[in-house]
Amino acid sequence: MKILLTNNYHNRRGGADVVYFNTAELLRKHGHQVVDFALRVDKNEESEYSHYFPESTDYRTGSLFKKMLSIKSFIYNRKASRNLSALIKDEKPDIAHIHLFLGGLTTSIISTLKKCNVPTVHTVHDYRLICPAYTFLDRKNNVCELCKDGLYLRCAFHRCSLEGRFSHSMMLTLDAYYRKYCKNPSKLIDQLIFVSNFSRNKHAEFNSNYALNANVLYNFKPGVFSMSVVKGNYLFFYGRLSREKGIELLIKCSKRLKCKLIIAGTGPLMDDLINQSDEYLEIIGYKRGEELWNLIRNSSFVIVPSEWYENNPLTVVESFSFGKPVIGSNIGGIPELLEHGRGILFEPKNESSMMTAIDKAMKMSNVEYNQISKTVFDFATENFSEDAHYKALMNIYKSALHD
Repeated sequence: MKILLTNNYHNRRGGADVVYFNTAELLRKHGHQVVDFALRVDKNEESEYSHYFPESTDYRTGSLFKKMLSIKSFIYNRKASRNLSALIKDEKPDIAHIHLFLGGLTTSIISTLKKCNVPTVHTVHDYRLICPAYTFLDRKNNVCELCKDGLYLRCAFHRCSLEGRFSHSMMLTLDAYYRKYCKNPSKLIDQLIFVSNFSRNKHAEFNSNYALNANVLYNFKPGVFSMSVVKGNYLFFYGRLSREKGIELLIKCSKRLKCKLIIAGTGPLMDDLINQSDEYLEIIGYKRGEELWNLIRNSSFVIVPSEWYENNPLTVVESFSFGKPVIGSNIGGIPELLEHGRGILFEPKNESSMMTAIDKAMKMSNVEYNQISKTVFDFATENFSEDAHYKALMNIYKSALHD
């Protein structure tokens, strides 16, 4: 099968981009031809289809006239539509699998695929379809669902963009209204993939159309899984170093408990966290590959202290693939992974609850630790492996082809 795989970026900026590349590799491994389509940016990885990639527009710089033009491209990218039409004409894909597209490739690619009669599958990695700012967070870092009634102007007035800028927040607002009244993805996509039950239910709660043709398929981890029998002596956090990840409270709790905490990653909090380093806190920067896997294997627990609607964190997926237990916030898509004895949950933003969870984890007996390790490893093998993911993905593709 020839599969058109699209994403805003053809480089590994975040978790969704990693899933995009992992999916491409998985499909090629099973003999499918994968056709890439993304924006053209300097940091892109190589692609034989890069000459079709539309140039990325920087809406933050340039003259007022240039910014006005870029707003149009942010909402509906005509270059992406034209280039995709040419790619479809030349390559004739059997199906398209869309990853991130809003604010980059935009809904233009969905309407183009529809016009060209290419069946479409979309993996919903975040909440941008129902929250203009996609995080469900207000400026005070509290969970916010005010736009549930469809009055997206609040996003602009409250400056909900990550930068807190009115101009960008207004762009997000206009984009949300355009999708609501002009190009609604829920009516144009054949099959939807949600990476957690929480995400599927939340989208359906906001728009009942998202309950139609909805599938839940967790993210996966490539390669062979191997269970670690090491119970280390430190907690391990890795990911983006930003407020919504709950790192500041985590540091406070781990120091009060005199528990060693190692943090890997980069982000806006990096410098502040480095300044807090001491015998109980080690900041080691961004890690990947075998270096990251060893940090997971040798830890006691991996911890996910998120304060926002975390979807299906790769942190949990990857940790479970080594049989490494996880301590996590009772929010978003985290609980469905850690319930039924697969981890320890605590209430988000609750210092007492987090300290109790960490203390319980560090005092866990070897017998109990080994049992939970086996439980999470078995769960990962059944739900996060390449084979399990590929079989489920092919069934979803078949449904899209027959719609």
